[in-house]
Amino acid sequence: MNPWHLHQALRCIRSGGVIAYPTEAVWGLGCDPTDKQAVHRILDLKSRPEHKGLVLVGSSLEQFQDWVKPLSDDDRNTVMATWPGPVTWVLPCHDSVPVWLRGKHSSLAIRISDHPVVRALCDEVGPLVSTSANPAGKEPARTLLRVRQYFPSGINCLLPGALGGRRQPSEIRTLDGQRLR
Repeated sequence: MNPWHLHQALRCIRSGGVIAYPTEAVWGLGCDPTDKQAVHRILDLKSRPEHKGLVLVGSSLEQFQDWVKPLSDDDRNTVMATWPGPVTWVLPCHDSVPVWLRGKHSSLAIRISDHPVVRALCDEVGPLVSTSANPAGKEPARTLLRVRQYFPSGINCLLPGALGGRRQPSEIRTLDGQRLR
């Protein structure tokens, strides 16, 4: 990973921008989850309704202490057995989590990534919004060219890099054993 590209992406995130970046299986769109305007720009780009909620990605569970409620030891062990990796967990969140992130839910979808670019970003700025780079109803982008085709404008920074080699986007699970995707 080129340090200059990483620096540019971090600068973009910190200034309220939207980035496109490689993840485990597909290209993602990301921003600072506390920046309502940036989050709404992503929702607008994707034509995604706010009530569905979004996924946040991080590099450690500790980064989410202000976002999700404490887990029991058993739940923590269950979740940590899959991280870092391509499993997104829907976890009970604090009431203070904004509706533009959790949607109509009392939970928040989070993932601890094993992708080096994602981890490097999150090590520096904390959790990021992580949603597939595609308009609603379209296949997720698997190339930077497809990201550019889908979004000829509206993305402030394209962070080059390789996908993580997985075929499917992250699996989404709940603590009661459901697999949502």
